Amino acid sequence: MKKIIILALVLVASASFCPLEAKKKKKVEEPAAPVAEAVQLLNASDSVSYTAGMTFTKGLVSYLLQQKVDTAYMADFIRGFKDMISASGDPRQKTYVVGMDIARQLNERMLPGITNEFADSPDSIVAPLLYRGFEDALLQDTTLFTMAAAETYFAEREKADKAAKEEKLYGPNRDAGIAFLAENAKKDSVITLPSGLQYKVLVAGKGEVPTVSDKVQVNYEGRLIDGTVFDASARHGDKPAEFMPTQVIKGWTEALTMMPVGSKWQLYIPSELAYGKRETGQIKPYSTLVFDVELVGIVKK
Repeated sequence: MKKIIILALVLVASASFCPLEAKKKKKVEEPAAPVAEAVQLLNASDSVSYTAGMTFTKGLVSYLLQQKVDTAYMADFIRGFKDMISASGDPRQKTYVVGMDIARQLNERMLPGITNEFADSPDSIVAPLLYRGFEDALLQDTTLFTMAAAETYFAEREKADKAAKEEKLYGPNRDAGIAFLAENAKKDSVITLPSGLQYKVLVAGKGEVPTVSDKVQVNYEGRLIDGTVFDASARHGDKPAEFMPTQVIKGWTEALTMMPVGSKWQLYIPSELAYGKRETGQIKPYSTLVFDVELVGIVKK
């Protein structure tokens, strides 16, 4: 022991006389890989338990990579793993570890989601203040807001910002559709129904008119008001599409239950009778749509 103390003093003294040299040689030490104790498998239960642990790791590395974990620091992973295992008997340690996991989920999942939600709106998310609000709520600090007041304020701003965002992004698209329908309604060949649906008869059929419970056979082509084709029955094979009038957008349902078999109509469908505020492929929210629809037949039961 005396030799060890003397050796330590010598090392300290040499370091104090050579500070520059010490700085040159100083390195940031990485956590050492955990030293595993020798394992003894004394019976079948021991072996089953050990191999079960090994099999539990199947796919874990792939999962860690998906979670953006750098597997070069596996020693730190093992350290955290052991801390969590030991925490099972320590309420304070367990709470601490769970807090770290919740922070990870909040930072990696919830924060990006809500940040994206408020993008292009009058408000934006300030991460440090979001974290502070999270902490204060858990500590029941009502200096700025009670929980009820916070929920009410956030819900109101979320609703207002969503409306403002939709108006900014899709208002011009909606207005273009409204203007298109208003101009289209002035044409002599176009019929406007009370629902807002417009149509023009291209071919007048003389067959049976389907009911909502019939299955129909239809050839169609769908376009945006700028002429972009977003769908057509020909893209799905050389046979007419088959469906019930209730399985399609409202504008189609109304038209199909008015068309005699053999008819071909051009439909002009306002957004509220189409996909409304939903975005579907090339169809932006609040889009007015144009369809050429040929009612080929009714599938008899």
